[in-house]
Amino acid sequence: MMRYKNDAGALVSLALTLLLTSPALAEKAPYSTEQLESTATHIVVGKVQAIYTRTEREGNYEYVRKVAEVKIDKLEKGRGPSGVIYVRYFDRHWKGKGLVPPGGGSYWPQPKKGGTYRFYLARNAYDGWSREGTKDGGYNVVYVNGVQPVKP
Repeated sequence: MMRYKNDAGALVSLALTLLLTSPALAEKAPYSTEQLESTATHIVVGKVQAIYTRTEREGNYEYVRKVAEVKIDKLEKGRGPSGVIYVRYFDRHWKGKGLVPPGGGSYWPQPKKGGTYRFYLARNAYDGWSREGTKDGGYNVVYVNGVQPVKP
C-alpha cells in the first residue's frame, strides 16, 4: 500500500484510478462521411431560406426543436424531394442541477439562414438518435453531424 504525505495525493490517486477504470460514457462521436452516406436515405445540397424553432422541456433538458426550410440545389441520394424541403434537428441544453449527465448533445454544426449545406437526412429510417427512427414521413438530419457546410 502506498503512503501519501497529504490527503491531496490520495485524492489525485483515487481520481486517476476511477477515471482509468470506469467505463467511458460520452456524447456520440461524429459520423465519418462514409457512415453519414450509408445512414442517410437522402442527401440534399441546398441553401437555408428560414429556420423555425419551438422550445420545450423534457425532464431536466430543454430542447429547441428546429426546422430548416431548404431550397434544394442538388439531390445526391434518394428520390422525391425537389424545390423546397423542410429538415428537422434540435439543440439540447441541460437545465437540471449538478453536472450534465453523459449522453447526446446538440447537432453540430447547425445551419444558419442564408448558408449552403449538404444535409444527410433520414426519412422513415434510423436517424442516429432514435432507436427505431421516425415513421412519419419527415426528414430528420442524421445525428450528430448530418449538416455539412458547402463552400459556394
